[in-house]
Amino acid sequence: MGSPAPRVQIRVLCLRIIAQKVESERFYRDEGQMNAALPIDDVMPELIEAVRNRGCAVLQAPPGAGKTTRVPLALMDTGIVQGKIVMLEPRRLAARAAAERLAQQLGESTGETVGYRMRGETKVSGATKIEVVTEGILTRMIQSDPELPGIGAVIFDEFHERSLNADLGLALTLEVREALRPDLVLMVMSATLDAGPVAELVNAPIVTSQGRAFAVEPRWLDRPLHKEIRFDQAAADLVAQAVGETQGGVLVFLPGEGEIHRVQARLDGRLPDDCAIRPLFGALPFTEQRAAIAPVTSGRKVVLATSIAETSLTIEDIRVVVDCGKSRRARFDPGSGMSRLVTERVTRAEATQRAGRAGRVAEGLAYKLWSKGEDGALTAFPPAEIEAADLTGLAVELAVWGGDGLPFLTDPPEHALSEARVLLTALGALDDGRITSHGRALAKLPLHPRLAHMLVTGGKPSAPLAALLSERDILLGAPSDLSLRIKILSGERGPHPVHKSALARVKQEAKRLAKFAPDLPLQPPEIYAAMAYPDRIALRRSGNEPRYVLSGGKGAYMDSADPLAGQRLLVVTDTDGNPREAKIRFALSISEADIRDVADTLISTINTCAWSKRDGKVLARKQERLGALVLSDTAWKDAPADEIARAMLDGVRMLGFKFSPAAERFRARVALVRANDPSIPDLSDDALNNTLDDWLLPYLNGVQTAAHWKSHDTLQALRATLTWEQMQLIDREAPAQFTTPLGRHTPIDYSTEAPEITLRIQEMFGTTRHPTVAGRPLRVTFLSPGQKPIQTTMDVPRFWATSYADVRKDMRGRYPRHPWPEDPTQADPTLRAKPRK
Repeated sequence: MGSPAPRVQIRVLCLRIIAQKVESERFYRDEGQMNAALPIDDVMPELIEAVRNRGCAVLQAPPGAGKTTRVPLALMDTGIVQGKIVMLEPRRLAARAAAERLAQQLGESTGETVGYRMRGETKVSGATKIEVVTEGILTRMIQSDPELPGIGAVIFDEFHERSLNADLGLALTLEVREALRPDLVLMVMSATLDAGPVAELVNAPIVTSQGRAFAVEPRWLDRPLHKEIRFDQAAADLVAQAVGETQGGVLVFLPGEGEIHRVQARLDGRLPDDCAIRPLFGALPFTEQRAAIAPVTSGRKVVLATSIAETSLTIEDIRVVVDCGKSRRARFDPGSGMSRLVTERVTRAEATQRAGRAGRVAEGLAYKLWSKGEDGALTAFPPAEIEAADLTGLAVELAVWGGDGLPFLTDPPEHALSEARVLLTALGALDDGRITSHGRALAKLPLHPRLAHMLVTGGKPSAPLAALLSERDILLGAPSDLSLRIKILSGERGPHPVHKSALARVKQEAKRLAKFAPDLPLQPPEIYAAMAYPDRIALRRSGNEPRYVLSGGKGAYMDSADPLAGQRLLVVTDTDGNPREAKIRFALSISEADIRDVADTLISTINTCAWSKRDGKVLARKQERLGALVLSDTAWKDAPADEIARAMLDGVRMLGFKFSPAAERFRARVALVRANDPSIPDLSDDALNNTLDDWLLPYLNGVQTAAHWKSHDTLQALRATLTWEQMQLIDREAPAQFTTPLGRHTPIDYSTEAPEITLRIQEMFGTTRHPTVAGRPLRVTFLSPGQKPIQTTMDVPRFWATSYADVRKDMRGRYPRHPWPEDPTQADPTLRAKPRK
């Protein structure tokens, strides 16, 4: 690869001098000796050459290599970027800190050559050439003007975090670069990302910076942590051990704010007096965040941080990392439309990123709250946010852009995207999959589409609730009722402690959001909540426990001691996201009248006929429904007969068949003929069950209950399954009746092994040939005058000649009034008896 331009070499040299003589004392120290050289400097010529030749590059550099602080300034001075350089950072704190460090290297303040832009805060000027932005800002810039006028380069920093906004921003940038701006310089930078797939997607060369600035020694537990030891206790013990064995600042990685406070409490009194504990998490006021990353004037500091400290953020004086091995991620269940936070084990990439924080300014140590054996079982990378996040915002952006097909590094799950579009349709943002004017208005607001819809539809009075729902809870230990928080916002006092910094942020955000909203009349807060959460209107189930069904179809519950537990209807704004039955965290009570007012277009009248297993009958009901909620339920008195019959079919499937004797004989006759002629319909149980709609439905008129079905004769319906020709064949080959010598018709039973007739013996007198059907002999069962079986035969003439004499001897004494001739073949058939004397 060729040598870099002379100007590039000069720039690199200048950067080193500036770092040494101006600002490097704050950022790059090793036991008091200034050290401006960073690993990224070695590959800077290769990186610049790749950008010059290809217009794009993927930079893979370990933590502490200097990519955030070196690359934008080097690109600015090469002349290959025509226009402003936009660099994306995953978090607000990282974006502000990166801009400040870049500006300091130029001897300037932010807002001059280097500026930043994020939600609710912008510091740029006409002289700004490098703009550090949070990731969602780029999407707004592209959607506003896809040609990105005045922008010459886009840098995706810390792309390994794979946020949803970063994935979307990269996909949009690739489309812009291909269709409108082939001159746009594109660079993707990451510390731990598997660079191959990204380079293939971007069609860019990979530039790799080997090694971090200083070595980091890992220290694992001797054995896996015992399950009975509480996590916060084990974390505090490891922090105390690390402080006791080392020198310099300590950075502790914990999954969330709650764990930070609990570990901090357990460290009270266990650390030396010169140790200052500094929490660091996203909801912390910026002044306290700055205190955590700034160097201490004396002693040492212990920073208890969330994953916010994994990014390009440089935390001063850190020599030791304590990785507690947990990470908190959002998991979205598209079936319930709810997100929940889950705490999981860190991945190998996250552990590497965290450990690298100890090698930023000197050789360091990384204590890990797991054993070396467990280390090998860590998964390689965390899941991309697009795989597990709420995709409602993404669905809006895709609709504004004009459809699917963007070149995503990881395609969004189709099911989750489909559920997001269902919600957007309910909010009026989509119509038949296409963006509406209302949807475009929502996309321009810096809010989740739910809250944006509430702000646009409810106007300025809804801004406080929108801010309240988009920030952390302002009350400590309060029940679920959001009206308690709204009263605090309006200046009232309550019985619960107030989180003052959170309250200040909510008030500030409410003022900012009100600027985007129209002037509309004030409405109750539950109306606004129902606008944003039409799928989370909750109806209390019957019973003593406060369990609810949501309009979206999922179940939810709340603590029985909660003041809202007795309310019939709620609007639920937040749950713990459990996909089976979610716990309600925040809600507002709402009346049915208000629901009908705000969700009128979503309420539908549905007439239903359904089989009730509990009642054992068809229930015809007229219902008003909001999603899965039944707001009213009355009898459907004029339900069509065919609807009732169709519902009765479900009852038949549950109750099963009970055929009359005539119907069973008919099925047996059909089965006998079908054995020789497969064209005859199959009337077996399985076949009839599979074709209920065809043969039974037309004959269920008037049948609505289990009792009706029990007495219903299906013979007519069964006969209707055969054509006239087939019935003629059945009657000929397997007639239903046998004509006795007296001319009387007696039914033939085909359910036995051989077709059988049963009749009194006197009725067959004079018969000299055995009766047959379809060429087969009938089984004849002779009955006594008392209707008791006395003989069964398959050969009547032989019976007369043999066994009859014994039967006559026995029967004539018991039934003397009935004829018992010596030669029955010569007697006339009869059913008469001799008259009494």
